[in-house]
Amino acid sequence: MGVREICSNDFATHLTFISAELNRVVGVLVDRKGKVNSVIIGDSEKLFLPDIGRTRGGAKRFRGLRLIRTLLGPGEKLNDDDFADLSKLRLDLVVGISIAMGGYPGPTEWAHLLPVNPAGKLWEVQSAPHPSQIDLRFDLFIAELESEFSRKAEVKEVVGGQPAILVYVSIDGGRDPDAGIPELEELCRTAGVEVIEKVTQNRSKMHPKFGLGTGRLDELMLMAVQRDIDLIIFGQDLSPAQLRHITDTTDCKVIDRTQLILDIFAQHASSKDGRLQVELAQLKYNLPRLSGKGTSMSRLMGGIGGRGPGETKLEIDRRRARDRIHRLQKDLEKLSAQRLLQRKKRLKNNTIVSIVGYTNAGKSTLLNQLTRSDVLSEDQLFATLTPTSRQFFLPKVKEVVLTDTVGFIHDLPKDLVVAFKATLEELEHSSIFLHVVDVSTDRFEERIEAVNRILHDLDLNQKQILVFNKIDRLERNDAESKAKLWGAIPISALEKQRPENLLEKVEDLLERTTS
Repeated sequence: MGVREICSNDFATHLTFISAELNRVVGVLVDRKGKVNSVIIGDSEKLFLPDIGRTRGGAKRFRGLRLIRTLLGPGEKLNDDDFADLSKLRLDLVVGISIAMGGYPGPTEWAHLLPVNPAGKLWEVQSAPHPSQIDLRFDLFIAELESEFSRKAEVKEVVGGQPAILVYVSIDGGRDPDAGIPELEELCRTAGVEVIEKVTQNRSKMHPKFGLGTGRLDELMLMAVQRDIDLIIFGQDLSPAQLRHITDTTDCKVIDRTQLILDIFAQHASSKDGRLQVELAQLKYNLPRLSGKGTSMSRLMGGIGGRGPGETKLEIDRRRARDRIHRLQKDLEKLSAQRLLQRKKRLKNNTIVSIVGYTNAGKSTLLNQLTRSDVLSEDQLFATLTPTSRQFFLPKVKEVVLTDTVGFIHDLPKDLVVAFKATLEELEHSSIFLHVVDVSTDRFEERIEAVNRILHDLDLNQKQILVFNKIDRLERNDAESKAKLWGAIPISALEKQRPENLLEKVEDLLERTTS
């Protein structure tokens, strides 16, 4: 064949004759020069393509190979397996030639991938009554298609962070996706990731190998090619095996929810204590995901771009990882002892009140408001990782130490709870908790429940004052009715004036608690 035609009539006839005689599907992989790269003999229904590897380079989004195969059954057409091969292997085309009377070629179909398009189509299928009637100049067509893919990749959305595809698998009986997906998007924003596409699927349980179904996985792969995206973020935690299978299949960087949270922690850790805790959590998470062959970690490790204090230290083998975990635990124990001494000094003359709550509820902003401080407060998740304490005075009580703590989140990974023992130690010695809630957020009730569940699991049963923050974002009557229903103190921590109703409640509860 020449470079201009998809499949010559002589070649198609030769192929269909062989297929009819064997009563098997016959396929060939042809390069762009028209030379046969591989010949595949299938069974009576399908082909089993050889492993031709995975390559992705620059603007050349395609393999440089097209699959030409026979269609044995009467009226048979290109099927899902063909489309999966087209997307997984990034083939130029998949061509299906029907076998007519006497073994001659008959109606023919061909499919090719599509760049990003308003209709959201992933591929297009065209047909002709006979291979000789295909009205297509192949060399010009594939050059134009590849150029279009490249152009769409170059003019893709200008994003503020690393582009990624978000995947959320909604499990029967699991968390409502209407709550899970927005929170995951907020985590991505905090991590410096721009969500370009979202892929969702409802399942009774996670697919044991890929998390989501194979059909949805094929769409995900093609979407990554169309958008020129190399990062896929799952809204659920993946097992080491799932992570490897998805990474190998998609040829993209794949991280799960825990790894995303770890990456945020790594970016925000500023103190020595915080950096050690983050590195410990990273190592504990990554240890079961090591290859076990004594080699360095693969591209599966290191979070988004491998950022954070553990960036270089994560590239170690299993034995060294265990040794490093042991050393980190020893170092953290020493720091814990130092904090205990400092806390004993504070407890002699002061009462500790801790601010707890869901992440990004406004805890640091409240600390600044009550103590006239300027602690970092950002509209991001997990802006506070290391406990921050400030003193403030209440007339009827001795000086109070107000402590800001790391925010909680739904299904907080256990390793993170354990790693941030410093925060938990502060909570253990608190007289009361100020449970801050972003009442302007949808489903804030679920966030209250999530925080209380974590406190209960940690055996932290101190008395609480429920504080409904960000009432400035609600209608006044709405804010007041919600606060009354929950017995909460409504405030806006952004106001300069300290909320006297909250201070009176704190003072009253402290008097009753410490008397």
